[in-house]
Amino acid sequence: MTAQDVHSPVDAGTITVTGTGWAEAAPDLMLVSLGVESRAESVAEAFAAAGEGLAAATSVLRSRGVAPGDIRSTGLAVRADLAWRDGEGQRLVGYVASSSVSVRLRDPGMASAIVSEAVLAAGDDGRLNSLQLVLSDDSAVRAQARDAAWQDALQTAGQYAALASATLGKVLAVTEPRPAPGPVPLAGMQRASATEGPSVEPGVNRVEAAVAVTWELLQAQRG
Repeated sequence: MTAQDVHSPVDAGTITVTGTGWAEAAPDLMLVSLGVESRAESVAEAFAAAGEGLAAATSVLRSRGVAPGDIRSTGLAVRADLAWRDGEGQRLVGYVASSSVSVRLRDPGMASAIVSEAVLAAGDDGRLNSLQLVLSDDSAVRAQARDAAWQDALQTAGQYAALASATLGKVLAVTEPRPAPGPVPLAGMQRASATEGPSVEPGVNRVEAAVAVTWELLQAQRG
């Protein structure tokens, strides 16, 4: 019996393992939703006030170097303003007009000051609806996360193969589950008043990846 006969591998099945990994990087883009909400006795007055407030906010953004392509209108609405009065029931007391824009700020270090100035310019009707810190291009970080996920899968599969007195053969299949949900708005920033002047700490963003890999599972034949 030759050494080759002793250690000749035979197919003993397959093993499928899901590996996970992650990588982090500092965000370089802030996504902001700014708006106004104005109340008045008539629709025309409410619309006019909302338009003036939002124009003041966007004027600040442009004066601070925000490109026109980074400012986009996202909402415009008007509704009746109703109030309950004893003995009269629900009565119409006026109208509420709201308007909003989404803004991309490409310098997170200056974003806090720009946002504060824009909301202040809108006056008491100004609203800071949401704020997110993201990566404008996460491809390099996602590649690092995939590398980590692959190594995790390989290490786990190797451990199980060793426990089964086998070795890993060739890769038969690779699938990548959908990535984790996108960035989450920072807590405490919703509906901020115009006088808060929020301070923003960028921190880091984590990108996660997962990979499911199927290997041949080879076992040495002895005899």
